Amino acid sequence: MVIFKGGTAMYYSSGNYEAFATPEKPEGIENKHAYIVGTGLGGLSAACYLIRDVQMPGKNITLFESLPLAGGSCDGLHDPQKGYIMRGGREMDNHFECMWDLFRSIPSIVNPGETIFSEYYKLNKEDPNYSLCRVTEKQGQDAHTDRKYDLNKSAEKQLMKLMFASDEELADKTIDDVFDEDFYKTNFWVYWQTMFAFEKWHSALEMKKYMQRYVHHIDGLPDLSALRFTRYNQYESMILPMVKYIQDAGAVILYNTQVTNVVCDCTPVRKEAVRIEYTQDGEEKALDLTENDLVFVTNGSQGDGSAYGDQTHAPEVQIVNGQGPSVELWKKMAAQDDAFGHPDVFFRDIKETSWESWTVDTANPEILEAIQKICHRDPLSGNVVTGGIVTARDSSWLISWTINRQGQFQDQPDDHCLIWVYGLNCWDDCGDYIQKPMFMCSGQELCAEWLYHIGIPTDRIDELAEKECNTTPCMMPYVTSFFEPRKYGDRPLVVPKGSVNLAFLGQYAETPRDTVFTTEYSIRTGMEAVYTLCNVDRGVPEVWGSIYDIRDLIKAGVKMNDGKMIKDWPIGAAEKAAIMGALKLAHNTDLETLLIRLGAAEKKDFEPPIDKQKVTEAAENVKNSNVTKAVGAAAAVIAGMVALKHLKK
Repeated sequence: MVIFKGGTAMYYSSGNYEAFATPEKPEGIENKHAYIVGTGLGGLSAACYLIRDVQMPGKNITLFESLPLAGGSCDGLHDPQKGYIMRGGREMDNHFECMWDLFRSIPSIVNPGETIFSEYYKLNKEDPNYSLCRVTEKQGQDAHTDRKYDLNKSAEKQLMKLMFASDEELADKTIDDVFDEDFYKTNFWVYWQTMFAFEKWHSALEMKKYMQRYVHHIDGLPDLSALRFTRYNQYESMILPMVKYIQDAGAVILYNTQVTNVVCDCTPVRKEAVRIEYTQDGEEKALDLTENDLVFVTNGSQGDGSAYGDQTHAPEVQIVNGQGPSVELWKKMAAQDDAFGHPDVFFRDIKETSWESWTVDTANPEILEAIQKICHRDPLSGNVVTGGIVTARDSSWLISWTINRQGQFQDQPDDHCLIWVYGLNCWDDCGDYIQKPMFMCSGQELCAEWLYHIGIPTDRIDELAEKECNTTPCMMPYVTSFFEPRKYGDRPLVVPKGSVNLAFLGQYAETPRDTVFTTEYSIRTGMEAVYTLCNVDRGVPEVWGSIYDIRDLIKAGVKMNDGKMIKDWPIGAAEKAAIMGALKLAHNTDLETLLIRLGAAEKKDFEPPIDKQKVTEAAENVKNSNVTKAVGAAAAVIAGMVALKHLKK
């Protein structure tokens, strides 16, 4: 639970009043030290906020990183032996409030005089993202989903039931507990599943949170126009500038250093980290903590146990369920107090939480021509190419692929194109061209399967995959582990109740209303952790409130019904009659203007006047019916407002 302003902890704010405020330096902060476990976005952002807003001396900040480089899952690497490696990509939103709050202060290392934010803003303003082909079938042919959701009445009711269910009702439930084939056969599920990597056995609660968090982007889901991207891979565009910022301030990053335990003194009312145990370059060490030491722990990692292959070898996953350095650290901490969460919930079955991705490097004109035929853009233009993922709907592996602005690496040859591909069905299904499961395939075989689905003639596939491409695969056994069905308490609060010096960071910490698997979530946890433990007197920006905005709800209702007005929505005759009758009451009001502007109705729907008694009955029917379940948020809000207006008369 967050204590708001007037208490002793972090509070939320909205608008830009506090966004421009510079907080006062907390008393005695120069005598405190901070120890941060992990250098993913959560850990790096915590360090940045300690430096910028807390004004802690950089020399008082130490970060522990088990790998030889920072960044966590925001990686991008050119391995001279294997080739270019991108395990994943990051899609950003214009309402990542904490992220932009931070990045307005971090200088770019590519464009002198710019910040990460200003660089990013100008790029996406001048070259906006959108897709010209979101879904293909039959070996690279446009599936012509044509920006439509194709939701029937049953599917829409299921979706609305999820959206308005309580968190308690959805605890430990799967998506498959909520939906049936009426929903799964829609375009909506194709868009949703492949964009966010949800599977049917994943958390219904998490899917609901996504629906509410991004209701303002429902119209941008079919063509991915809601998304924004960095110029280069996220390691070069985001991680390196953050690392430089904190190191320039004097902070120290200890690489090749694995924290194995954070020992805590826990009582029902007080929790204090008292010792950090770690291994550095193979040597076991320990650091005893004082009352002036703050500890920030990244508990769990979606990149734990990542296995890499190459052009001729498949990745070999070396861990089994529940193993992995970050998982084992979290388990040791969780054993000390129930408030530290339940890691076993998230890491119980690798087959439920994995995917495989591969990076294809090619300069072959035949392949580039096939790509251009699908995305209708020159892959080497340096501008937006696919505009987000392209999904091969009839792929047995359910593969999707994307090409971001080239080059994705600053050292990438000008005539080379890097394609990122990923597949959700890793373990059991044979490919459509390669007749074995994905996890058993070399880079060359994975590339061949992708070439098949972009329409390369079958008699050319093997030669092109072998001689004209270099493909580097990566299997990530825990990449979607935070989507496992869960309930409140399975993730620790960012700052557990009673904690005096310990906070959790990243995708497995609990913060209200935001959604995991985003850059914003990690950065938000870093900001909330620092502001809470250091008592920073400045508001953390609240999660964008589009779910409470009637304009976004109405617009989403129209878009979810493929642009149809309310009178054409797939609802029952009684509900439709009630709503259309109620609309007459909104004649010559701002509500009429709003509904027309958003495409929910047209002028004639509000006139001519009808019998007053019938209007009253229509309003009462709306108020008392199950319209929320049948129609959804937009119609329910409309109907409720109209009924209220009439009753006040």
